[in-house]
Amino acid sequence: MFAVSGDPNFIWMLIAALAVGYLLGSIPFGLILTRIAGKGDIREIGSGNIGATNVLRTGSKPLALATLLLDGAKGALAYLMFKHVGEGLAIMAGACAFLGHLFPIWLKFKGGKGMATFLGLILAVDWHVGVLACLTWLVIAATFRYSSLAALVAAALAPAYGYVFHDLWHVELELFCAILIFIRHRENIQRLLNKQEPRIGARR
Repeated sequence: MFAVSGDPNFIWMLIAALAVGYLLGSIPFGLILTRIAGKGDIREIGSGNIGATNVLRTGSKPLALATLLLDGAKGALAYLMFKHVGEGLAIMAGACAFLGHLFPIWLKFKGGKGMATFLGLILAVDWHVGVLACLTWLVIAATFRYSSLAALVAAALAPAYGYVFHDLWHVELELFCAILIFIRHRENIQRLLNKQEPRIGARR
């Protein structure tokens, strides 16, 4: 995965990729934006999640959209910042941005569920896969009105889309993220099974 032979600076570049990716990913845009807008602490609203779906429960679509775009940009930017150095480092930076969103140090490692950051990351890695995953999310969300279900289906299919368009270690990134997305959505899965999951836009 990495072209490291003969490069004494590689270890420092690797540390930089991991640190920059994680710190970028750990910026809690949902929390920051809702506080700036006077909506209070997003962690005390709805599901308590800091992602765009819960921001939407404040009643502000512009804030939710801004959160969605900024959370997605974290994954994309982390990857693109290191792509010129090497694909392996770029993948590691993107993966760490995803982990930073899920487990931000600033919020005692209690972050979002990762879907927006995941979509931003895979759009940067391969736009074909990213577009297909986004379309999958949109179709499922429009049909069933469950953000969590849309996220789960899109995450599950992303590695399959990746297998069609690029090589195995990109698929490994998508599979890694998808597994974590399922873990982070375990309560949503239980509510879906119990028919208790709130629909998109519903206040809780």
